[in-house]
Amino acid sequence: MNLGNTKQNGIFVVVSLLLILTLSGCGSTKYTPNTKNQSGPEKITLQEGDVIKITFPDAGNLNTTTKIQRDGTIKLPAIGELHVAGMTSGELEKVLLAKYADQIVSKEINVSLESSTFQIYVTGEVMHPGKLVSDRPMTVVEAILESGGVDFSRANLKGVIITRKTKEHTEAFKVDVQSMMNGKSDETFDLRPNDVVFVPEKFSWY
Repeated sequence: MNLGNTKQNGIFVVVSLLLILTLSGCGSTKYTPNTKNQSGPEKITLQEGDVIKITFPDAGNLNTTTKIQRDGTIKLPAIGELHVAGMTSGELEKVLLAKYADQIVSKEINVSLESSTFQIYVTGEVMHPGKLVSDRPMTVVEAILESGGVDFSRANLKGVIITRKTKEHTEAFKVDVQSMMNGKSDETFDLRPNDVVFVPEKFSWY
């Protein structure tokens, strides 16, 4: 037996394991799971395809329900075209108050989301990777199942990565989906429009 080669192989294995453990944590942040005890609405941004209702309490003639076009704009009475994609309902209300300042008295405008096209992207070790389009919000478990599920012998459901872009930065969340699927955890992870779900492959020694 060549003890030198055995020692070198042992060192290689240890270094490789350390490298894998290090990489597995790169680019990810801890997430706050959604549980029954959590409260408070999330700030959902308006996007192309959403249908919004705009109500003027003291100027009913200006009330409108409109769809956000592909270029992110809507057309409104008296002011014409306005880019709204990327705003929250509250942000749009403030913009409209400024636009209609000389046409309304109560200084109140209400914006509500009537319907939304919820799209996300699922890639990696799922049966049917690609874009998912839904008329309702989805959890990460629902998204994986809608993508045809996974081959459990290949997919690493303990380290699913969700990438989310905001106006300020890009966030990455590492989620243990396996515990959610097998009932060991009652936590959920709610996706947001345009999230990217990546299901990595299990690491194998050959």
